[in-house]
Amino acid sequence: MDPDDEKIVEIDEKLEELIGLLSQTHINDEVARYFKQQFDHAIKNANKDHVHTHHELNDEVGILLANSALKKNRLKRYLQARRISNIIFIAIGITMIIMGFGMIIIPAPPFFEMFTIYYFNRNDGITVMDLISLLIILAGIYFLIRGIYPNPNPRNKNISGFNQQL
Repeated sequence: MDPDDEKIVEIDEKLEELIGLLSQTHINDEVARYFKQQFDHAIKNANKDHVHTHHELNDEVGILLANSALKKNRLKRYLQARRISNIIFIAIGITMIIMGFGMIIIPAPPFFEMFTIYYFNRNDGITVMDLISLLIILAGIYFLIRGIYPNPNPRNKNISGFNQQL
């Protein structure tokens, strides 16, 4: 066995041990970035002595470009779907608000009017249908706000878990 092969086997064992330790520990983003920088630096130093041929470099660049294009396409599709979803939320919200106000403003036939909860005068008051209309308006406002501001959590800067999928 070549001495380099023995070192690679030893490195693989240590890497498995490190993976086991990491799976048992919760690490915040700052520490994870530090570990990644240290690992990348160690890999660069280990590859310093290895001379890359032009063909090897082209293969690596091709792989990087292919992965980057794939990630860009997935991200573009995700953002487009997210944008369409937000537009649909806004349209549903506006429609529900208009329908709710229409149900309140437009007089309904007497058989459709349900029980009157509070009378303003002998002929007019707040009915159950008016309360249902208000619930429809509030739901429309919720959908409108959800469409305009899709991510209410300001601490979550990534796109709702998209980075973990890549």
